[in-house]
Amino acid sequence: MLKLLKRLWFIMKSPSSAAMGFILLIGFLGGVIFWGGFNTGMEATNTEEFCAGCHAPIVKEIQETIHYANRSGVRAICSDCHVPHNWTDKIVRKVQASKELVAFAMGTINTEEKFQARRGYLANREWHRMKENDSQECRNCHQFEYMDFSEQGARSVKQHSTALASGDKTCVDCHKGIAHNLPDMTGVEGW
Repeated sequence: MLKLLKRLWFIMKSPSSAAMGFILLIGFLGGVIFWGGFNTGMEATNTEEFCAGCHAPIVKEIQETIHYANRSGVRAICSDCHVPHNWTDKIVRKVQASKELVAFAMGTINTEEKFQARRGYLANREWHRMKENDSQECRNCHQFEYMDFSEQGARSVKQHSTALASGDKTCVDCHKGIAHNLPDMTGVEGW
């Protein structure tokens, strides 16, 4: 064993193609391990269980909506609506969400009472984000091009066709209470 280590040390200290190959191999393996760990962490933070750690009342509330239980059996979880699906936007959102973890750890929203007191502000911030990105997360599942207006009620057809024609409306403009109960917006700036 000692002889093998001495041989390895000799290869590594002398500039040779074997040393360069070894360094490249270590770098490649390190990259694979980092990437695997990074993706595992990203996926772990996209689960309902993770979200419920800070937002338990909201996760419970969602269970009463069409996004949780419906005739088709398709269920949306928190990350489907609050984390963009394409990679670059997902990374940006995860960095933004790290601020929320710090706020929870500092005790800003660590009880249901504190959370409810800040809920209007948090909802308004989320609606603004979704308005800015044209409700990208909604459009991962719902797109005007694939809507069957003949299956919708008259009011929905009117609203959807007007929004489609004008191009200035996005899902969150009309559907602010579709998956959550609307919070008390008293005192929330911009509301």
